[in-house]
Amino acid sequence: MGIGELDREAHVAEATSAGAAPRTLAEALRARGDEGLAALLRARPDLLSPVPNDLTQLATRAGTRGSVVRALERLDRFALQTAEALAVAPDPAPYPVLLALLTGDEGDPEIEAALPGAVALLREQALVWGEDDRLRLVRTARELLSPSPQHPSPTGLGPTVAEATAGMSPGRVQEIIATAGLPPTHDPVSAVAALTELFTDRARMGALLDEASPEALSVLDRLVWGPPYGEVTPNPAPPVQWLRDRGLLLPVSARTMVLPREVALHLRGGRAHRVPEPVAPVVGTARDYRPQVVDSAAAGQAHAALATVEELLKSWDQGGPQVLRAGGMSVRDLKRTAATLDVTEQLAAFWLELCFGAGLLASDGEADERYAPTPAYDDWLDLPPAERWARLVAPWLTATRTAGLVGGADAKGRTLAALGPDLDRAPAPEVRHRVLELLATLPPGAAADPGTLFARMRWERPLRGAAQAAPPRAPQTASGGPDDSTDPAPDASLDLRSRLARWTLAEAELLGLTGRGALAGPARALLNLPLAEAATPADHGGRVELSVAAGRAATLLAPLLPEAVDHVLLQADLTAVAPGPLRRPLADALAVLADVESKGGATVYRFTPGSVRRALDSGRSASDLHDFLTAHSRTPVPQPLAYLIDDVARKHGHLRIGAASAYVRCDDDTALGEILADRRSAALGLRRLAPTVLAAQTDPTSLLDGLRAMGYAPAAESAEGDVLVTRADAYRTPARTAPVPVPDGPPAPDTTLLGAAVKAIRAGDRAATAVRKEPAAPATTGGLPRTSAAETLATVQAAALTGSAVWIGYVNAEGAASQRVIAPVRVEGGFVTGYDHTADEVRTYPLHRITGVAELADDQV
Repeated sequence: MGIGELDREAHVAEATSAGAAPRTLAEALRARGDEGLAALLRARPDLLSPVPNDLTQLATRAGTRGSVVRALERLDRFALQTAEALAVAPDPAPYPVLLALLTGDEGDPEIEAALPGAVALLREQALVWGEDDRLRLVRTARELLSPSPQHPSPTGLGPTVAEATAGMSPGRVQEIIATAGLPPTHDPVSAVAALTELFTDRARMGALLDEASPEALSVLDRLVWGPPYGEVTPNPAPPVQWLRDRGLLLPVSARTMVLPREVALHLRGGRAHRVPEPVAPVVGTARDYRPQVVDSAAAGQAHAALATVEELLKSWDQGGPQVLRAGGMSVRDLKRTAATLDVTEQLAAFWLELCFGAGLLASDGEADERYAPTPAYDDWLDLPPAERWARLVAPWLTATRTAGLVGGADAKGRTLAALGPDLDRAPAPEVRHRVLELLATLPPGAAADPGTLFARMRWERPLRGAAQAAPPRAPQTASGGPDDSTDPAPDASLDLRSRLARWTLAEAELLGLTGRGALAGPARALLNLPLAEAATPADHGGRVELSVAAGRAATLLAPLLPEAVDHVLLQADLTAVAPGPLRRPLADALAVLADVESKGGATVYRFTPGSVRRALDSGRSASDLHDFLTAHSRTPVPQPLAYLIDDVARKHGHLRIGAASAYVRCDDDTALGEILADRRSAALGLRRLAPTVLAAQTDPTSLLDGLRAMGYAPAAESAEGDVLVTRADAYRTPARTAPVPVPDGPPAPDTTLLGAAVKAIRAGDRAATAVRKEPAAPATTGGLPRTSAAETLATVQAAALTGSAVWIGYVNAEGAASQRVIAPVRVEGGFVTGYDHTADEVRTYPLHRITGVAELADDQV
């Protein structure tokens, strides 16, 4: 066993010796083993930024407000109820007192079984420390959870009798105990103690309440479960006056009374919470399906998702909508996108955010900034369908951008735009993972009941996004009757975590992670969950990389997706039916030659003069189009379609348009005369320059569009007179990286980091707590030893000869002072080399930077 391990054993033995209970949180942490410290740092990773110097600093940081709030937010409901009960219990509280606050007088086997685990969890996270006979809640947590007029406790309890009577005159206290039937005392402290003893004595308290009128008991019933505060008039009704005279209601101001905590606990039967929840709600099953049905339905949704993403980005091939000055898309552009996809605006926002999160869509960064597909989109198109699906769902699982917020308002009342800022919500990835994991706890093919699923999510993190507590309510009016005028209106809105869970269920169905509400097999692989029936989710610590898991999911999905086909079925009504997803070259070529008329299991394309002209503009000839259709159709090319292609090809390029500002030329001057005579050409500003040339007062593009709208088939030409071929080349942004998720606090530390951090904290704590020999004269200033250069040299030389450890003060090159415990092994050339117990490594220190040296006590050597 090494020196460091011996020191640690000595410290633990000292802290846990008989009768030596920890007096502070630092001492309680010092008594833990390395596994206990690692568990604390794993549960509260914010304590590692930066690594604490010693256990005292770790305890201090664990008690800061920000860190305690984060820890409380990650407690489940019963652990939080346990902490809330400790906050209203005496400090310190024995375990039986805590148990009584949670079970009440009647007891509860479920609570008795669950409470040790809840206390152990609070101890592990350093929110509670001390032995079972002296449980202490960290002071910051007690301040956050204790009842106060400004921050009512979730328990609904008010202040104790001692707290409520703190500012009361001694004479008034004596009046209360006399009216309550207690003998007078010599001082207010003993009077308050006597009143507290009365209220905590069940038999005597019951006898006192037997004297109360039904109206007085009704007032207590309104206050017993909180809020415990209420307003009274200067002349309260007799029932309220009776309660006030006996201290059952105590004044906190001229018009406000409070129900003391001891009285409320008696009326509740000793229970701190109205409904303790020691057991997590079970996720129920709404309906059972065969797993094959679920996987097939999910695969159909995955195929539809790929088609939707491809349709969306293909519609932006020549550039998408402009970027707003504040970022994001305008409402009008979002509506247009929704119309293009034939979905609601909220769904359109989801598909946009999905493409943005996967890096397939971005802004081009130009002066007139617009959205457009990225080069990564072209790479994505070349992947097999299952891999394309994996490239979408993996970023969705970890993204913090939340499409469900689009259309809502931010903190300043501004509308949140799709692809805009302020859509990141850090809890989103954790909620998505947890919802899918809860679905995985059900047998394969079982669809979860949403109500029980949301109840489970609320139980696991009750403080994440919880609504603000309601304001105090007055129990009675001037006449002593109930007053509901101050009741707050019920808040119908859900907290963020519940909304994220609802959105997750809907989005998982759209992406094909679930089918008919049940988790599909590929989704289990994506989460690295076992595929066996009724399996338990895998431990997070053993997860593989997300990219590897996504590859496994794609492998499972691939056989379920429909196979791509290389043919279509041409029909006489100028349509073509694709009996399945088309292979990439055929799909791209057919998208130029025809327009999509309907989508579904089979896609229907329609050939129009405009679509054929589009194919001719791309450089294909009529013979090319005939050959293409003959090669890829399982049916003969219908005569109407052949006539359509030939007719459009015969007219295509008959008119030529170039840039003068713009002109039209044609060998047939009669055709130009017809254009001039057509009233629809007036907006183009045409005039004849020569028998075969017309000049226009508009640009070539507008002239092309105008003549095509009139039914002509003009072709653009270059300055040399050559026909310009319009390729189907797409506009792309420069290379862009996908948006980085916003972290929800510090990342979880890995095993290596935890081991190094625990080692460093232990070493620093040994240096800070090492016992030194008392010098003959004061030799330390500011906590560091101070000795002359000669004394320092002699002491470290002697330690090197004897192999003993010494305590030194050291100032580094930046002027930072520290104290260390070292075992010198060599002293030469103005340097001392030795084993540094603080850093747990061999180091060399310049002697002139050592402020002083002191020997350790004999029992520390």
